[in-house]
Amino acid sequence: MASSSCSLRFPAVGGGLNGSLNQAVAASRLLLPSTSVRASWIGHQGGGEGRRGILVVRSCDSVAGAVVPPAAPLPSDQSEYFDSKSFRKTLTRSDNYNRSGFGYKKEMLQQMEEEYTSDMMQTLKEDKFEHTWGNVTVKLAQSYGFCWGVERAVQIAYEARKQFPEHNLWITNEIIHNPTVNNRMAEMKVQMIPLEENGKDFSVVQPNDVVILPAFGAAVQEMQILNDKNVQVVDTTCPWVSKVWNTVEKHKKSTYTSVIHGKYAHEETVATASFAGQYVIVKNMKEAAYVCDYILGGKLDGSSGTKEEFLEKFKFAISKGFDPDKDLVKLGIANQTTMLKGETEEIGKLLERTMIQKYGVENSTEHFMSFNTICDATQERQDAMYNLVKQEVDLILVVGG
Repeated sequence: MASSSCSLRFPAVGGGLNGSLNQAVAASRLLLPSTSVRASWIGHQGGGEGRRGILVVRSCDSVAGAVVPPAAPLPSDQSEYFDSKSFRKTLTRSDNYNRSGFGYKKEMLQQMEEEYTSDMMQTLKEDKFEHTWGNVTVKLAQSYGFCWGVERAVQIAYEARKQFPEHNLWITNEIIHNPTVNNRMAEMKVQMIPLEENGKDFSVVQPNDVVILPAFGAAVQEMQILNDKNVQVVDTTCPWVSKVWNTVEKHKKSTYTSVIHGKYAHEETVATASFAGQYVIVKNMKEAAYVCDYILGGKLDGSSGTKEEFLEKFKFAISKGFDPDKDLVKLGIANQTTMLKGETEEIGKLLERTMIQKYGVENSTEHFMSFNTICDATQERQDAMYNLVKQEVDLILVVGG
């Protein structure tokens, strides 16, 4: 889930920073009454009663970041490589597959509105995103809350429960990174696939069960296991995520290595990598520069090392059998949709410049492939927060998973 932001203007508060901290946490609980929070100061300006700062408030269950289990192993009767694009096309045409809901969209969106919108948030929306309560003025970011893909995923999951009231419902991962929503799923008796030492235990899924794929998607190997079981699959994968899968499949078909901007343990990136051929996952610009420096033999910034050091650095973030001396000749860019749009764009430009420097501008298209797979939702929320920073506020609350 993309984070939500709001700013609050406080008068002088007794008790210094701790007093302001307590007041801010209390305010955040009014904004999102169903979300538990923790808060910390990350900086301040000025002194005495004029002191100002930025406070970050997050849902407690989300602060540490999700630890994502490994993807399900390949079925024993399946070869290591298969045509994932053809398989996915066959799956989506199956009678047991649904990705558009069951006709209860309006009803479920109304239910979600009632469950996840507080009276305070409604007041802010109706009052042009700014309202004053007593001596506290609250400004709500222009872009906040569930993005379209998240809203769609939760809505379809709600519809699935209504459509199959007596069936066992399973989900392969958290529907989104939001403890309130995930707890609601549990209340609706949507069960998580058990995680064992060697991966997820799909043996619990019986022929008459229903399995939900979350907004982040699922690894293609997990999809094939469910297809082999001939169970009902309800796919809530965000279409922007599916667009990234299509891109890495194009890379694979043209024997390009996918450079995936993301976090290797995040379930979306795990899923995307399962559709790719050769790949390397870079978390940020620094790791991308390391890869590019290796391609240029240390002539970019000198940050890279030997082949062995490369493989050690990216040991959890590369495809099986990856050889940086052979697999960094033709590159394509892809991304985890929740990463910052601007950073993905900068990484793409760096890769393109690197291939031009290595092979010449006339040959660059033979060594670099780029398609637009960037989702704007995360960047829009970041931009909305930056707009609040420009205003005269005493602190900013960032609430999200």
